[in-house]
Amino acid sequence: MNYDVMIIGAGPGGIYSAYELMTKRPDLKVLVMEAGHTLEKRHCPIDGEKVKTCVSCPSCSIMNGFGGAGAFSDGKYNITNDFGGTLYRHIGREKALELMYYVDEINVSHGGGGTQMYSTAGTALKKVCMQNGLTLLEASVRHLGTDINYVVLENLYNEMKDRVDFLFDTKVDRLEETGDGGYRAFAGERSWTSRDCIISAGRSGSKWLESVCRDLKIVTHSNRVDIGVRVELPAVIFQHITDELYEGKIVYRTRKFEDNVRTFCMNPRGIVVNENTNGIITVNGHSFEDDSRRTDNTNFALLVSKHFSEPFKDSNGYGESIARLSNMLGGGVIVQRFGDLERGRRSTAKRILEGVVHPTLHATPGDLSLVLPKRILDGIIEMIYALDKIAPGTANDDTLLYGVEVKFYNMEVELDQNLETTHRGLFIIGDGSGVTHSLSHASASGVYVAREIMERR
Repeated sequence: MNYDVMIIGAGPGGIYSAYELMTKRPDLKVLVMEAGHTLEKRHCPIDGEKVKTCVSCPSCSIMNGFGGAGAFSDGKYNITNDFGGTLYRHIGREKALELMYYVDEINVSHGGGGTQMYSTAGTALKKVCMQNGLTLLEASVRHLGTDINYVVLENLYNEMKDRVDFLFDTKVDRLEETGDGGYRAFAGERSWTSRDCIISAGRSGSKWLESVCRDLKIVTHSNRVDIGVRVELPAVIFQHITDELYEGKIVYRTRKFEDNVRTFCMNPRGIVVNENTNGIITVNGHSFEDDSRRTDNTNFALLVSKHFSEPFKDSNGYGESIARLSNMLGGGVIVQRFGDLERGRRSTAKRILEGVVHPTLHATPGDLSLVLPKRILDGIIEMIYALDKIAPGTANDDTLLYGVEVKFYNMEVELDQNLETTHRGLFIIGDGSGVTHSLSHASASGVYVAREIMERR
């Protein structure tokens, strides 16, 4: 075998697997293969001036490369079992939390020491939410910020680069068993073998992972898809929440359809950004620890989860079709004032310019009711009015809604308590497994599998 352990994907799961193996078992030879670029070469050409929309780079630097899709996120590590994945179902609740705190210690020691840990413990907001038909989920949150998150990743890579073999810009075409208990990965005419293999492909590698599971006859199950909008409003409206909690994970059950609508990825004084997933342009948000990079706005997503039963199984395809419709009508992301949505009219550049909320993303003014299914849109509107009760001003006419935001979840791979497939030595971790949906859960899954491999050797 060329290597003892081969890791496909340098997102959070892959990074922390490699880091744990490097620090605890330096005698093991580890290879990490990544389809994207090194951290310093990751750069999105969209600058808002000369380039305003996605140009479909061969490898999207927002989604791929060292650090994965989380490299340019706002760097929130939510330490909780209430959301962010179902890792605890495999390894237990106590172990999952223990590993998330362990990852936090690594982040703090690699440049995140000056950042703050927030917690919902003891907050009066929980009662206020309950009194208004809302539920505040419990969590501890380490907010690194997009800028400090980059520093942490940079420091991790600098420590690892001479002790772990990295292959960037290397897209694995297929994975096969060697016949003697190992695995061989092919990229063009090149190939590498290892005794154990960890797949940490992330959401952007979902279609590739489907093919691997099909070839190796690994059982998978359909997962959900989250569809909604990103809300942008003056930061002062949510300041009493963000100053205390930084991010409030709030859930609302709609009266009309009894669907759950939730807030997601809250970015105080942040910016709204484009995101490219498999060539589809959706919307996301970032925030920063550096005061000089902060804005006057706060943004967050409002998402509705959709699960499908027989005969339909392609939840991601459903989300993609909605996002493609938005791209078709708006050439990318559509933005609309809440007041215009309520009045049944499309937004115009003039009305947005005259509003009190100045958009942080160049998007096409339009009508989201032509894109989002009525059931989803009705739920979002209900949620905005519910949030207005605990954060008055949320339902103002000038509140901006960007669409669409879609969170694609990989099909859930059938894994045992070790996150191992039916093929011994083949592990699938991170968001690509469908088990984790967050930076903290993905990182913890990487550490867990690395320790399992070490125990066997």
